[in-house]
Amino acid sequence: MKYFGTEHDIANSNSKIGVLLVNLGTPDRPVCPGLRKYLGEFLMDPRVIELPGLLRLILVKGIIINFRSHKSAAIYREIWTDEGSPLMTNSLSLGAKTAEILGDDFEVEVAMRYGNPSVEEKIKALHKKGVRKIVAVPLYPQYSGATNGSTFDAIGKALSKQRWVPSLNFVSDYYRYDNYIKAVGDSILHHWKTNGRNQKLVMSFHGVPQKYITRGDPYQSQCANSAQRIADYLELKDDEWQLVFQSRFGAEEWLQPYCDKTLKSYPQQGIKSVDMICPGFSADCLETLEEIEGENKEYFIEAGGESYSYIPCLNDSDSHAQLMAEIARDNS
Repeated sequence: MKYFGTEHDIANSNSKIGVLLVNLGTPDRPVCPGLRKYLGEFLMDPRVIELPGLLRLILVKGIIINFRSHKSAAIYREIWTDEGSPLMTNSLSLGAKTAEILGDDFEVEVAMRYGNPSVEEKIKALHKKGVRKIVAVPLYPQYSGATNGSTFDAIGKALSKQRWVPSLNFVSDYYRYDNYIKAVGDSILHHWKTNGRNQKLVMSFHGVPQKYITRGDPYQSQCANSAQRIADYLELKDDEWQLVFQSRFGAEEWLQPYCDKTLKSYPQQGIKSVDMICPGFSADCLETLEEIEGENKEYFIEAGGESYSYIPCLNDSDSHAQLMAEIARDNS
């Protein structure tokens, strides 16, 4: 069959593969106006707070933003660096390293689900580069509707505005990858070799309301699978590690056991030293640096704990970039 396409069509039939890495996001600056805008975009997402639109609007715009923006800005300032938000700098560096590994056949862009650079902006950038196939990788190893599902929504919305929609492979999760388990496990081993090992390894994942799981979200089981495989990789006994969930707010039930309550209870059980890691976070951010490394450490020490050590996220490590490249190749 003879092909009658244009030269433009032929050129684009051999175009590079686009890789879109998407993280949660961050305010542009750690000041109140920026926080109000960022929190508004984040918390008004119906995937994040599953309430009817009017109730969500009243809760977010009328209560949460008014009461949390000043406090959140102050907390962000505590973790801000000269280069900016740790989540942003680590994500951009991860993207650059991934691009270097993948080579000339790929175009890699890094976007944020909320804030800048937006998913729509980066999809347009890939389109301008002639990309006709995109591999989209939300930077959350375990699937949740509030994160990975929301990322898919943003990509779909962006593509709905394009005349020429590219092929899309959406990576809904990557917790099954052996090299994800190895990368996390090796980071723990390296930390132990450098800093010594404490009594208990605590793996903390971001919590979600229990009702999300009841409605069919696979997040809890994927977190449990990841934690168990990491423990197996490290050859840990059952009493040498624990899975917990962090970052809950509001009065409803969230996934348990709760991180803060667990840490407060440890000293009375004779557990006076812990190592903390957050395998569900790809890059260090407010929830790891302020909440886990700061606030929860204080809970543990005030309850009688003696040694508390936080093990950083994979961030822009070589093993993390290799993992992203593997995922991109497998889905291209």
